[in-house]
Amino acid sequence: MDSGYLDTLAAALTSRPEVVRLDPGLTDAEIESVQSRFGFLFPPDLRSVLQRFLPVGEYFLDWRNGAVEDLLARLVWPLEGILLDVAQGWWRIEWGDKPSDSKEAKELVWQIVKGAPLLVPIFSHRYIPSEPLKAGNPVFSVHQTDIIHYGNDLASYFHHEFGVALPDWAARDPRPIRFWDRAMRWREDEENYGRK
Repeated sequence: MDSGYLDTLAAALTSRPEVVRLDPGLTDAEIESVQSRFGFLFPPDLRSVLQRFLPVGEYFLDWRNGAVEDLLARLVWPLEGILLDVAQGWWRIEWGDKPSDSKEAKELVWQIVKGAPLLVPIFSHRYIPSEPLKAGNPVFSVHQTDIIHYGNDLASYFHHEFGVALPDWAARDPRPIRFWDRAMRWREDEENYGRK
């Protein structure tokens, strides 16, 4: 992301009620510490934003001073939401026969989901996949098994969520993301969805 866009983004965010303030961006050492501690790499475009400024507000993650438990909770929230729906009877036929034991069913789904690209939290339940490790990944809104695109890339996400001007270079279509693209169709695909 170029400097001009980051300036536009900062100005737009400071006018939003969801943003209390913009703190100085994360240093290289802080980025490396987060990545090492939690075992993922920030996509380059999100890293650019977080190194320019750190949004502070109720639904933003405090990557600098946040409690480890809070950071971990947000990282595993998509998986836990899926497991919550499974515990309430939701099941995918494509996963095979549902085990009668709820704990076994959740373990099976955990095995399926743990291989998916990690979703990195941006704001509230909006996430960007950590892979592929290049700029331009789409942003997903993830609430249990209700999963949708919320931006074709980070710039279109900021446009959609916060009304930031859409730059000419913003993605017109979302990049395919393994697992999560299929997960978006879980709720739409009635022939392969059911409670058992």
